[in-house]
Amino acid sequence: MTWLQAYLLTQAVEVPVYLYAGRSLPASLRWFLALAASTVTHPVVWYVFPWSTVPWWICFWGAESFAVVVEGAMGRALGLARPWLWALVANSASVLVGFGVQWGLR
Repeated sequence: MTWLQAYLLTQAVEVPVYLYAGRSLPASLRWFLALAASTVTHPVVWYVFPWSTVPWWICFWGAESFAVVVEGAMGRALGLARPWLWALVANSASVLVGFGVQWGLR
């Protein structure tokens, strides 16, 4: 899977989660969070984490922890209720869908 394919899949899964989570926020903030969260974290997870030199499971847990913490902080800054819970839900959902797609492509 290319970075762009993975990014678009992540957006397809996480945007609806954040739109639902932010339903009490003004529409502009809700959409900003929904679109910006993985736009900020996904390139770092894909290109910065040392996937080829560190055991996969260490990178995986580090990358997903990074994404949850950063996206949770973004949600908190924008006034999202329970921001780290929603970041965990969004990222868990995208990981599960991503694993499913990768498994299906084999």
